[in-house]
Amino acid sequence: MANEGSGAKLKLISSRAATDAELCRDFLAGDPQAFGELVRRHQDLVYRLVRRYARDADAALELSQRAYLQAFEAARRTLPRISAAATEGGEVPFKSWLVRIALNVAKNQARDARRWAQAPVEVIDSEKRVEASAEGAIDKAQREAMTRDAVLQLPKRQREVFTLRIDGGLSFAEVAEALGITEGNAKSHFHHAVKRLHELVQARLQGEPS
Repeated sequence: MANEGSGAKLKLISSRAATDAELCRDFLAGDPQAFGELVRRHQDLVYRLVRRYARDADAALELSQRAYLQAFEAARRTLPRISAAATEGGEVPFKSWLVRIALNVAKNQARDARRWAQAPVEVIDSEKRVEASAEGAIDKAQREAMTRDAVLQLPKRQREVFTLRIDGGLSFAEVAEALGITEGNAKSHFHHAVKRLHELVQARLQGEPS
């Protein structure tokens, strides 16, 4: 019985998903598949972030691939440093590092195109489902256009914080880590972004110039 119990315990432990820290360590030790697993783990987050800056889904996928390539090229140089910075037994901030790369790739693309062709969250979600009715689709498109216009008018830092917090679902601590600011600054920028968006949308609804 003791042997059976030990075997079950060992099987349970071996089936545990590796942490980002463990995958980073395995990659640096020469396992290229570990980096692929890191990418798969965070690919939805990266896509949602760059989708704000892309004209369509295909362009967002291209930006995502570009971000992964840049991350891979910099990984052996950067991962040892961020791994060493993590506390003993703590989590390596791989996600924040990858998010920073993805945001830079997306922003550079937008700047080169001389536009911020961002898509609100509703656009991303709509790519995965069929509209219930034509009337709903029209109303949805109007809300999307209003949201897009309002987000475009936010100051740069507010827009970045809002995107990471809403699209990426990052905590304020993770937003701060990704942007190199304090958590308090992240919360402040988000507060001002939400307030400004509310003002812009209200002005639009009332037909007032923003």
